[in-house]
Amino acid sequence: MFERRNTQQIMVGKVPVGGGAPITVQSMTTTKTADVEGTLQQIYALAAAGCDIVRCTCNDQDAAEGLAQIVPRSPIPIIADIHHQYKMALAAMEAGVHGLRLNPGNIRKPEHIKAVASEARDRNLAIRIGVNGGSLDPSLYEKYGGLTAAAMVESAMHEIAYFKEVDFNLIKISVKASNVPLMVEAYRMLAEATDIPLHLGVTEAGPPPAGLIKATAGISTLILEGIGDTIRYSLTADPVEEARAGRQLLE
Repeated sequence: MFERRNTQQIMVGKVPVGGGAPITVQSMTTTKTADVEGTLQQIYALAAAGCDIVRCTCNDQDAAEGLAQIVPRSPIPIIADIHHQYKMALAAMEAGVHGLRLNPGNIRKPEHIKAVASEARDRNLAIRIGVNGGSLDPSLYEKYGGLTAAAMVESAMHEIAYFKEVDFNLIKISVKASNVPLMVEAYRMLAEATDIPLHLGVTEAGPPPAGLIKATAGISTLILEGIGDTIRYSLTADPVEEARAGRQLLE
């Protein structure tokens, strides 16, 4: 049995992440969040397949209003995926979500980042810093001469610094890339740098079976090293397949 890395523990709704809690499985809905019934149908199917936490897009006011109806009826905690508008993060929190995912490459103004973190702090709500190799701040590409593990880790640590300025500590981090060796290197570096819980994933892994193999190569390598507190298979497929794959890996 591998020895898990010791991390801080945060709560996403009633689900513990990190701190020795079981590794959780996540997925993301593919419906329009404004389609309340369709989204709930998918969430219930995901929960039945072993999904512990689900992410829903919150990219406009209609989606935020949908979340206000979805959250109280969902069997598992809801994380709002925020794109470029920090005000959508505020709207999602008002709708009652259990957590947020922010991409540092998309929301860059310090005052916007800190406004979201301050509201999350007051609501006791966790945020995932979701670094994506395909959407880093251009200044980091320039500094490192392209996409590197160090650039991804710096992006995450820079965001953490903004959070700390407003005394926000309910954080988890991901540093995802479609290149498996790069993704593994970035997570190893991050695990050395911080004890914040880590969310594992390979972006754009593709359709099964190739996507399953690619994602498993990255995720399982890290888990066997004791790295990782929550996982998601990002497949070009029904999200239920993502949940099943994650659950099967952990079993």
